[in-house]
Formats: sequence, structure tokens, C-alpha cells
Amino acid sequence: MFEEFIWKNKFDMAYLPVLQKKLCFEGECAGNEFLNYGVLLTLATIISTYGVIAGSTATVIGAMIIAPMMTPIMASTLAIVLGDTKRAGRSLMIVTISTVYVILLAVLLTCSISSLAIDFQENHEIISRTAPDMFALYVALASGAAGAFVVSRESISDSLPGVAIAISLVPPLSVVGISLSKYHWGDATGSFLLFLTNLFAILVSGGAVFWISGINPGWMDKTRSKKRKQAFSIAVICVALISVPLFISGYETLGQAYNTKETQDITKNWLSGSGYEITALDLRKQNLTLNIIGTGEMPDPELLYRALDDHFKKPITIEMRVIPVNIIHYSPETRSYPPTTYFASDNHY
Repeated sequence: MFEEFIWKNKFDMAYLPVLQKKLCFEGECAGNEFLNYGVLLTLATIISTYGVIAGSTATVIGAMIIAPMMTPIMASTLAIVLGDTKRAGRSLMIVTISTVYVILLAVLLTCSISSLAIDFQENHEIISRTAPDMFALYVALASGAAGAFVVSRESISDSLPGVAIAISLVPPLSVVGISLSKYHWGDATGSFLLFLTNLFAILVSGGAVFWISGINPGWMDKTRSKKRKQAFSIAVICVALISVPLFISGYETLGQAYNTKETQDITKNWLSGSGYEITALDLRKQNLTLNIIGTGEMPDPELLYRALDDHFKKPITIEMRVIPVNIIHYSPETRSYPPTTYFASDNHY
């Protein structure tokens, strides 16, 4: 059944010259295509950078749609499958120059923005790209396969914007630039790792789809065949190497989630029987930020500190924001009543 599907959807080799011309910026209109590529890349970077800073998911999606970086990456993939080292080298050079350009432009756009306006701790558009895990690799592999399938079939090329949204190339680079401009080296490294994951995953899974689809010319000599195998071997090795930090990051994220759940349970047990409840809890390594609100006498924070210390076998620094609330009971029979008052205090333990 699978073989029948492959045979029915076999790549039409007559479409190959058209595909190469479309992806590799070749022909009489190559100059205009390069210009259009540069303009779209610049606009996508501007939209993506400010969208990330503003925390606007819709804006970032818009940048993904118009970002043209998928084209030279797919051109590299196709050239590798064909054993065409000249086109592959030129396309990878375009990808490299584009990567550096996006990062530098993002740095330039962010330099004039105060660090206070960029929330590296709470901005979802930033934190979702600074700690990639194995799921990011799975998504990238599937997206690369989808991209290759779409570009190799002219009848469904309209689906390419959807693939661009799934793969996300420019936004991670924008986060790299934003992070570098504010000296957040760890966030910049994580975002760049996400970009490399997407890049090499496209080369591997996209190349596999091209080859399975029938882009495997019989006229390829032994030299080209050897170069193709070498290129794919390098791409596979890169994906394998990248998967190591992704696995470690995913393991750390899972451990962080488990520790946060344990901390929440311990804190709830500490507050049990009091008139206070948790409104926010954030555990980062050995630092706990806790917001509680309620009435009456608050439990002794020393008990919470000891409970956490006994459970994790290491000291946990607690920053607690306590908001006592005065509850006023009002009824129609009582027209006069004192105003409700709220008090807020910050305590560090």
C-alpha cells in the first residue's frame, strides 16, 4: 500500500528544472528574486523582533509567513540529493549570510529599547525559544518533510506558508539578537540551538522525502553519489549531536516541572488550616518566588523553609509576597461600614 502511494505520487522529473530555478534564484530574473528575498527577510526580521518583544503571538506568526529562509534551505536540500555541490554550496552560503544578517539586524533594532521593556522571565515568545527539547526536533523533522513534499509538487505549493509557520526560522534568530543585545548569553545560545535544530532537521527529513519521491536521477556518476552520501552523513551526524543537548534540556525541564509540583504540594500543606492560599508560585533552581493572599494569622515561614530543605536536601531561598485581606460583611440593615483595606508586604527568607 505504501509502495503504491509512493508510485502514484512519484516526482515528475520534467518539473525538476522549474523547481531548481524557483529555489536556487537562477535565470533571467535572479537579480529581482534576490532583491525580493532581501526585502522580505528584512521585513520579517523587523516584524518578528518587535513581535517577540511585545509578546504578540499573532505578530510573530505573521513574520513566519513572510520569512523567505525556507527557500534557500530547501534549495540546499535539493542540491544535496542531486549531488550538485555547486548549488548546495551557494545555497548554504545564502542561508549562512541570512542567519548572520537576521541576528545583527535584531541586535540593532533592540539596542535602543530599554532592558526594562523586555521580560526574559515571563515573555512567552522568548522563553518558548530559549530551552528547546526533543519535541522541537520532532516538529522540525515533520515540518522539513512537509516542506519538501509541498515544494516538489506544484499543485499544492499554496500549503508552504503553513509549513513556514510550523518550522519557525526567523523568530529564533530574532530572540538570539534580542538576547545578545541585552547580554543574556544563555538565552541566545538556547535560541540558536533551536534554529540549528530546525535547519539540520529540514536537510535530513526534506532530503529523505525528495529521495523517496523519486528525485534520484540515474545519470548521477559515482563522484556525485559519493558527495551526496557524505553530505547526508554530515547532516545526520549534526542532528544526532544536536539531539544530545535537546535531550538534556528536556530532562531538565521535566525535572523542573516535577520539583515545582512538589514545592506546590509542600506549600499547600504549610498553608493548610490557615486563611491563606497560593496565587502564584515560581521555582527556579534554588529560588522560590511565592505569592499568597488571605486573612488571619499567617503560618510561620520558618516551617516552610525547613519543609523544603528536608525534602530537597538543599537550602531553598524564599521570596514571599503576602497580601492580607480584610473581609467586610455588609447587609442592607447596616448602611455604614469601614472601608476595605489591603496590605501588601515582601518577605525574604
